[in-house]
Amino acid sequence: MAAGFRLDSYLERIGFQGTLRSDLTTLAALHAAHVDAIPFENFDPLLRRPVDLDLASVQRKLVDSRRGGYCFEQNALFRAALEAVGFRVTGLSGRVRWMSPPEAPLGPRVHMLLKVDLDDGSYLADVGFGARLLDTPLQFATDVEQSSAMGTYRLSAADGLYALSARQPDDWREMYVFNLEPQFPSDYELGNWFTSTSPAAPFLSNLIVERLSRDTRYKLVNRRFITEARDGRVVDERAITDAAELHRLLDETFRITPPAPIEQIFQNLN
Repeated sequence: MAAGFRLDSYLERIGFQGTLRSDLTTLAALHAAHVDAIPFENFDPLLRRPVDLDLASVQRKLVDSRRGGYCFEQNALFRAALEAVGFRVTGLSGRVRWMSPPEAPLGPRVHMLLKVDLDDGSYLADVGFGARLLDTPLQFATDVEQSSAMGTYRLSAADGLYALSARQPDDWREMYVFNLEPQFPSDYELGNWFTSTSPAAPFLSNLIVERLSRDTRYKLVNRRFITEARDGRVVDERAITDAAELHRLLDETFRITPPAPIEQIFQNLN
């Protein structure tokens, strides 16, 4: 167990009351509860605030406070929880492809994901990909469709890289590519520094918030609020007209208390 990690507090935060075993049933239940309770959000980079990855800071923000975080924070917390339960976990790093044309060259490693080894094989666990949160772990099986309550996914392998894709209403869309090289904390610090400080990263100029419940995906992109059903089918999309409406959405739908006055945040959104 990671030193200083408070498993009971984490379980209370995500509302988990089941039996803890290092098996697929527990892994899937923890994964689903996490993405429902602790939303993806990037307020700190947007507000030019540092993103600290030490476990004490991550727990204060994501467990003790009414906040979420992005991939490095989310998956660091989830990894600590899984290891506290007794899972064998390896931290990996991915290159994001979600907004890239298929012919675009690969970018830097700016996404954290996890490999969890169970007795029946290995699984990809990821509670922090904010463009397309996963509601369940995926088996490391290539070229087969894997369905969950809220999505259909496919892993492929070529030239030493795995690629994770999600089915969308019109076609498949690649999420990120990665290999199985274990990552050190310093690797994540470097990726985190880039994503939280570089003008080339999307999080300094766009607010992205996402929460995934059992049957609905809630997204906030700047002043647009979107609800999706399975496989990215848009149920509703509308503009947020004022700071009061933004506050209500963050409070009631995403369950977040932002770290700055809501009027200041709203004025800085596109």
